[in-house]
Amino acid sequence: MTLSVIIFAVIGISVVLLAFMFLKSNQVNLTGKTEEKPEWMSSNPPAETVEATKAEGEGFTLFNHDEGEKIASPFAEQIEDILRKRLEAHPVLKEYKVDIGTGADYGFEFWVNDKKYANVDDLPNEELKALFRETVQDWESRK
Repeated sequence: MTLSVIIFAVIGISVVLLAFMFLKSNQVNLTGKTEEKPEWMSSNPPAETVEATKAEGEGFTLFNHDEGEKIASPFAEQIEDILRKRLEAHPVLKEYKVDIGTGADYGFEFWVNDKKYANVDDLPNEELKALFRETVQDWESRK
């Protein structure tokens, strides 16, 4: 009799803990300071990201990460989507293959034609530097 009560209690506590865990799993707290989602999670991704994910049949996502790309944070991927769209339309810069990654220090890593650059000032073309800076300003103004 005592053993069955203990087993019943353990099962009951396990069910309550499991239910509590499922309820808490729906809450997002990435900053540790608030129960609200960060702004980047509550806003729509840039139109360029939506267009890229739709074209690839991925549906609606916050960012577009393609096979073979460097790992990057969602905002870096969004900036990359905008930059790639602008590169496609540029008569000279469209020849550049650009990938933006996120480094160990959480800063940008720039890959241009498979060569890594530590910062925007090191990029191989002045127009490319300017276009990247414009793109970041544009992304920031959309938020």
